[in-house]
Amino acid sequence: MIEVKIIEGLAQAPEARDIRAEVFMGEQGFSKEFDKLDDTAWHALVFDDGAAAATGRLFKGRSGWHIGRVAVRQAHRKKGLGALVVTELEAKARELGAEEIRLSAQVQAMGFYERLGYKSEGEEYYDEHCPHIAMRKRL
Repeated sequence: MIEVKIIEGLAQAPEARDIRAEVFMGEQGFSKEFDKLDDTAWHALVFDDGAAAATGRLFKGRSGWHIGRVAVRQAHRKKGLGALVVTELEAKARELGAEEIRLSAQVQAMGFYERLGYKSEGEEYYDEHCPHIAMRKRL
């Protein structure tokens, strides 16, 4: 059974912190995973048969609403949970009045976001050691 929770503030969602540390720091080697945005962002947390499996966050920045830090634990991949995280965060953004979403995608995940309706814009850039691209979607 799949369950989704939308939680304000990472302190209220320790499982989301664990997933992000495992995926982004452990698997992908990022060192700057957590920031002050986590304190006020909305966090999606997906449970797969009771196990915390996927997460992502939504926040309002200077240039509008942003989705980021979408991560799925390895044992739960290929089940559509990443797409579920994104669509649940889009729904929350609509509820909060957003008309579009921006995100910074790892280039290797660009196709995933394109399938969800996002369009790339601008040039690739590096976040730590990993190439990224800005993407946007009208809601």
